[in-house]
Amino acid sequence: MIEYLKNEYIKAFQGGYGRSSVFFAPGRVNLIGEHTDYNGGYVLPCSLHMGTYAVARLNDDGMIRLYSKNFHEDGIVSVTKDELAYDERHGWANYPKGIIRALMPRDAQNGIDVLYYGNIPNGAGLSSSASIELVTAVMLNYLFELNIEMLELVKISQQVENEYIGVNCGIMDQFAVGMGKAGHALLLDCQTLQYEYLPLSLEDCSIVIANTNKKRGLADSAYNERRATCEQALTKLQQYVRINSLGDMTMEQFNQYAHVLSPIEQKRVRHVVSENERTKQAAFALQQGDLYTFGQLMRQSHESLRDDYEVTGKELDTLVEAAWKHEGTIGARMTGAGFGGCTVNIVKDDHIPSFIEQVGQMYEMEIGYAPSFYVAKIGDGAKQLTKEGESIR
Repeated sequence: MIEYLKNEYIKAFQGGYGRSSVFFAPGRVNLIGEHTDYNGGYVLPCSLHMGTYAVARLNDDGMIRLYSKNFHEDGIVSVTKDELAYDERHGWANYPKGIIRALMPRDAQNGIDVLYYGNIPNGAGLSSSASIELVTAVMLNYLFELNIEMLELVKISQQVENEYIGVNCGIMDQFAVGMGKAGHALLLDCQTLQYEYLPLSLEDCSIVIANTNKKRGLADSAYNERRATCEQALTKLQQYVRINSLGDMTMEQFNQYAHVLSPIEQKRVRHVVSENERTKQAAFALQQGDLYTFGQLMRQSHESLRDDYEVTGKELDTLVEAAWKHEGTIGARMTGAGFGGCTVNIVKDDHIPSFIEQVGQMYEMEIGYAPSFYVAKIGDGAKQLTKEGESIR
């Protein structure tokens, strides 16, 4: 993979690659804890082996040149340091542009040439945007010797997504992409940013990600609407109970004060509060090696996302319900923002071939086109793969 990208880099920028370095940031899948991150609750994601690669070098003319193998038809996006404002015409390149605007020193004499390649399915809800943000942040941190800690790069990347891209996301995606650890899930309190690595011991099971192959634009979805509703509900509840976020609220408190909320606010808040409690229970089940309980909590999570938060839709529901019917399934739920994207499934290893075949057939019969499946490997967070001039094995 690295040698291939080096060669592609040469083609794109007509230069030797002795001066360039390679960086990587993974995608992520959230096992449980959905739409709790921006509500100050707990999440339980892990980083994936698939992600975004960047081959980069400093140049001497001060220009910023960005090229993606995934969007080769767009050609090279070339801008100066004074042309880093959001530009709808630049599409995918706005994500790295936002990070460059935030991190690149204004007095830098050098520019950068960067080739990107990602193997995260586009629009799948596995955080391709956070992946390109963090790979760019790690790259700039190295090339310009910024010496910024990973946690700070994570916060900056989230800020770029919120304020530059315009997606009011929580911190989970960037945190999981930046701070992931191979073989582990990450229990994160999104309010305090306290976190714990939990060994992800699945024994005779594996994580299988199923992609609905329904494209959905996160910025254009009802995501921001859900967040605004939760913020309105929080303001109302704070008049009656001392909480900083919905993540502080217990189900007992919700039941006591739900009457002050509108019917829609009640549904949204019930999901957030119950999902937060499920996530803590799921982390305990994982620590105990109790995959059966973990799987039951995954099902409850999907039902809550379907009925109370209303972010699933026909495609995700069809895929999850097909998985629930399969004998090898331990747990299945939608993952990510919803409205399309992926489901995450825990499946017994000896049932994976029949799971893919049968669930795929049931989905295609109902929806009219096939889903895609990936047996997930849990990888590390964002990092540098090779240094300048380093030989490639």
